[in-house]
Amino acid sequence: MDEQKILRISFFPHIRDKASTSRIMLDVIIALLPATAFGVYNFGWRALLLILICVAACVLSELLWDLGMKKRVTLRDLSAVVTGLILALNLPPTLDWWIAVIGSVFAIVVVKMLFGGLGQNFMNPAVAAKCFLLISFAGRMNAFVFQNVISATPMEVLKAGGNVDLLQMFLGNTSGAIGETSALALLIGAVYLFIRRIIDFRIPLFYILAFAVYISIYSIFTRGGIDGSFLAAHLLSGGLLMGAFYMATDYVTSPVSPAGRIIYGAVLGVLTCTFRLFGSATGSVAYAIIIGNLLAPLIEKITRQRSFGKGAHLR
Repeated sequence: MDEQKILRISFFPHIRDKASTSRIMLDVIIALLPATAFGVYNFGWRALLLILICVAACVLSELLWDLGMKKRVTLRDLSAVVTGLILALNLPPTLDWWIAVIGSVFAIVVVKMLFGGLGQNFMNPAVAAKCFLLISFAGRMNAFVFQNVISATPMEVLKAGGNVDLLQMFLGNTSGAIGETSALALLIGAVYLFIRRIIDFRIPLFYILAFAVYISIYSIFTRGGIDGSFLAAHLLSGGLLMGAFYMATDYVTSPVSPAGRIIYGAVLGVLTCTFRLFGSATGSVAYAIIIGNLLAPLIEKITRQRSFGKGAHLR
């Protein structure tokens, strides 16, 4: 019998499931449609153009790499589309198109394809690209416009000690990145992912829970008690929901074991809150996830189940 018919070699993570990679990626795209649609509605044609540019640049970068390296074209798995879409939703709507192209090429070529392609990258490509752009083009990445007026994001208002409108933050009628403003749209997509069983509840739950506990403790020491509106504002702002449901749950760069996912989510929550409260108002989620990606192999090693009989001594 042909060995190729009984032996399949694949890359980490090894999860037995009937769903194909392309089906999973398509579900992620569908889940992101509410946030995408609202982002276009909220920021207009420039947001739509930036989304199309990021997706096209990611797809073209992967195609040219596969052709140039004489490898099998892997566009059918739709991972490049997901990377481009997530990256675009993390960008300010007025960002120059050529910066978006640079970020897209960096995500696909440097973070993904140079390490062997899907399943072998040690960082989330879209998140790594956002961090790269934040470092390289800090001024342009922090220029936000809402209703044709330069305005501070809710996160920046909170950082300055101001007050925000929680209802408008929940609906998304604020300045910010294209796909991060509407908590409602992001939650609708998250519900779809849970129904389709695309993501596990542990990472986003413990991410948000650890973040909320940290914020509450900070509020007790700085505000004399737990301030519910302050907590809610932080939960709804700064791309926390985007990071928790759509970026931290990446199969390749997050732990597989249940205990590992709990620890991973908690670490992300603590890191995000630390960066947000004591560092810059922008990029806390992205930087936290990148560090979490680097810690994921260690967390997986510590929490993986021991093989049956391992450590037993022969008598």
